[in-house]
Amino acid sequence: MRERHVVIVGAGFGGLAAARALKGARDVQVTVVDRENHHLFQPLLYQVATASLPPQAIASPIRSSFRRQRNARVVLGEAAEVDREQRILTLRDGSTLRYDYLVVAAGAKTNYFGKWAEWGDHALGVKDLSDAIRIRERILLAFEAAEREEDPEVRARLLTFIAIGAGPTGVEMAGAISELGRQVLAKDYRRIAPNDIQVLLLERGDRVLSPFDPELSARALEHLEALGVTARFGCSVTDVDAEGVTYTNRKGEVVKVHAAVTCWATGVQPVSFAAKIGAATHRGKIVVDQHCALPSDRHVYAIGDIAHFVPTGEERGLPGLAPVAMQQGAHVAKAIASDVAGKSRPTFRYVDKGIMATVGRSAAVVEVGNFRAWGHFAWLTWCFVHVMLLIGFANRVLVMLAWTWSYVTMKRGARIITSGHDAAHENQDLDPRPRPMSESQ
Repeated sequence: MRERHVVIVGAGFGGLAAARALKGARDVQVTVVDRENHHLFQPLLYQVATASLPPQAIASPIRSSFRRQRNARVVLGEAAEVDREQRILTLRDGSTLRYDYLVVAAGAKTNYFGKWAEWGDHALGVKDLSDAIRIRERILLAFEAAEREEDPEVRARLLTFIAIGAGPTGVEMAGAISELGRQVLAKDYRRIAPNDIQVLLLERGDRVLSPFDPELSARALEHLEALGVTARFGCSVTDVDAEGVTYTNRKGEVVKVHAAVTCWATGVQPVSFAAKIGAATHRGKIVVDQHCALPSDRHVYAIGDIAHFVPTGEERGLPGLAPVAMQQGAHVAKAIASDVAGKSRPTFRYVDKGIMATVGRSAAVVEVGNFRAWGHFAWLTWCFVHVMLLIGFANRVLVMLAWTWSYVTMKRGARIITSGHDAAHENQDLDPRPRPMSESQ
């Protein structure tokens, strides 16, 4: 029987799951293409951004994941074009890969709603390692500048931090920044007190963690407030610049909040490669059928954040969560194996394993079906699940040791500034020149 070539674009949760599930497939060769050489555990990016974890704790070399998988190889490159008629994938460097089956698992990027050119340098997304490191360094540089600053208004700006969007990422970022500032950094700086630090969480809706049960949202808000985070609802952001954020509140008033660091956590959108497939899309996502394949091309699959999959009988597509991508990846591998064996393809059925979010260092909210939990027990559950999902034993040990150290000592071990003081000032205007720091309408 002729050997089939499966090309997988993207080594995120979905891509890895698909490639690994094809390990024992007969007459199948797998090529994994990714523009990075590492798999990134994105749910813990906020902990890198707030100095709880070093970057290497949540990144694992892709090649090491397939060291013992003889039918798999890895190509470092960026997918650029697809010729579905000839079944050829072209990479950015001009090289090509012929495929029998193409699995598109390229993921998503931060969604700036068309404002990336104006806001991208000031509202930092939380999507990759470079984002997290930039956030970490800007936070640390803001504290360094505030320690030297004499003008109280300038110091107020330097010690104000904003997270835009009150979904899981925004809530986790706001809580972690407040803890970092109030419980860790304030102890290391002689002229900064915990109450000098202000963390704002801006949300357009009327509550935090809107996908969760309202009671869990209320619990999360209570804990955020206990951490010193101020949440403001009904906020429509109209501008983000080097000095802070401008938004319109529920009363229609225009408010400007001056801040040193702004984190953008309002959602994601598929990467631009989705448009290169030449298939139907829904809000930028590739529309797939009940097998996770293109309705017009059974040789091309799309999974994870880049795919729009609507379960039978439902009106809305599946959310962009790691469990969705992993289950779709495993399913696609079964579908390809069935094709090769001359059997009918199975229909994908998603098993909802619930949602969870952490709120600070010892509290979380968990919702699985009718089961709901919050507080310390939910946090322990969150820790266990995330450690088990990490790639590689070494990463699990590193993360557990870092968490244990942080929990027992209330210290963060990854407070490193690497870009250089002058470069950071050029990128983010932290130069403490007098300017108004209070909110103005």
